[in-house]
Amino acid sequence: MDNSIIIGVGAAVLGIVIGFIIAKTLEKNKASKLIKEAKKDASIILKEAKSEGETIKKDKILQAKEKFIELKAEHEKVILSRDKKMAEAEKRTRDKESQVSNELSKSKKLNQSLDDKIKDYNHRLDVLDKKQGELDRLHKSQVQQLEVISSLSADEAKEQLVESLKGEAKNDALAFIQSSLEEAKLTAEQDAKKIIINTIQRIGTEEAVDNCVSVFNIESDDVKGRIIGREGRNIRAIEAATGVEIIVDDTPEAIILSCFDSVRREVARLSLHKLVTDGRIHPARIEEVVKKTKKQIEQEIIEVGKRTVIDLGIHNLNPELIKMVGRMKYRSSYGQNLLQHSREVAKLCGVMAAELGLNPKLAKRAGLLHDIGKVPDAEADMETPHAILGMQWAEKFGEKKDVCNAIGAHHDEIEMKSLLAPIVQVCDAISGARPGARRQVLDSYIQRLKDLEDIAFGFNGVKKAYAIQAGRELRVIVESEKVNDDKAADLSFNISQKIQTDMTYPGQVKVTVIRETRAVNIAK
Repeated sequence: MDNSIIIGVGAAVLGIVIGFIIAKTLEKNKASKLIKEAKKDASIILKEAKSEGETIKKDKILQAKEKFIELKAEHEKVILSRDKKMAEAEKRTRDKESQVSNELSKSKKLNQSLDDKIKDYNHRLDVLDKKQGELDRLHKSQVQQLEVISSLSADEAKEQLVESLKGEAKNDALAFIQSSLEEAKLTAEQDAKKIIINTIQRIGTEEAVDNCVSVFNIESDDVKGRIIGREGRNIRAIEAATGVEIIVDDTPEAIILSCFDSVRREVARLSLHKLVTDGRIHPARIEEVVKKTKKQIEQEIIEVGKRTVIDLGIHNLNPELIKMVGRMKYRSSYGQNLLQHSREVAKLCGVMAAELGLNPKLAKRAGLLHDIGKVPDAEADMETPHAILGMQWAEKFGEKKDVCNAIGAHHDEIEMKSLLAPIVQVCDAISGARPGARRQVLDSYIQRLKDLEDIAFGFNGVKKAYAIQAGRELRVIVESEKVNDDKAADLSFNISQKIQTDMTYPGQVKVTVIRETRAVNIAK
């Protein structure tokens, strides 16, 4: 049993050894075949590489030869071009040399000719000197003979001749001056008339239509009751905030706004339009809308000033002056709109300056600004003549001296120092003197209303003052902290007495002093 196991195991081991040997032999044979095939493939690859290398080498040599030929051809072209340029330069040099030689020969000939002329000139000078000496000698002898004949010396004869010539020349000069002055007067008068007529004909004008009343149209009469408010509180709030008298009568679908100040009237009209459109009409809302409208009007004033200077072609005007020009839209002079009048004067000045050969742009500038003193900012400015005030503002905001002088001198407050001043004065007179331009009554009426308001502002504690009902009533709003109820009554009496003593007016003036106390708190 044990022997058979040992034999079996030995046979198995022997089989494994024999199998291993056979496998190694087969693997060796296979490896030798693979090596032979690899060597064969390597030899083939080497042959192909050598043949390909030879081909590449031949191609590169061929390309190098072609490149060499191209470079050689280009080099030959460059050499030929340089040779050609050198030949052209040599030709130009030869031409210049020949030209210079020709110029030199001409110069020699000219020099020779000049020398000949100089010699001839010197010879002639010698001859002339000899003849001049002979003439002087003959002149002296003739003068001596004349002195013997006339029994006068040469100096005495000369004095007599000069005196006679002076008399004749003086008479002729006086006659010529007189005729020239008469002709100049006629011509100057004709030219001046021609320039003024041409200037007026070329400017389109309008008649004065400004008044102190505006009509606010409404859709229905129901709106009137809302505007009046409970017991009239809304209409009183509007009048107190704007200073405009609101007249609500039987006129269908219309409310009349009465005030001499165009700005206040426009503020009231726009405020009413906003309130009616919005539908909320009560005192607090009224004050809010009026404040916003005043800011809107101020912005509109600036826009009007900008459009005006752009339309007239005036550049580099100070923003403050532009604002003053815009404010002239809401001012009038004897019923004539101040902005319209200033635009008209500016155009007249431009045309007249162009006719006279002066600077039309500078003349337009002076014509537009000549009445800016009529729109003062403060009460103190109203005491200064508007021409002087306008000149001071123009100087303050950097305008030229000629423009400032023209503004200040257009009513003869100062001396005229430039030609622009009489042009502005004449054009201002033309604009104001034409038929329909101004209404004297309206201006005096407006001045009376302003004087009424100024009297009220002269008392302490006065916050606002409005002249309404064509000057028959003065409504004064006081500060409740400074004026109590007793002082309000005294203030009303004092203002009425001041009006009686200082002003002349028809009828009666009612002075109403309003004192209002408000308590305002904010809930957060």
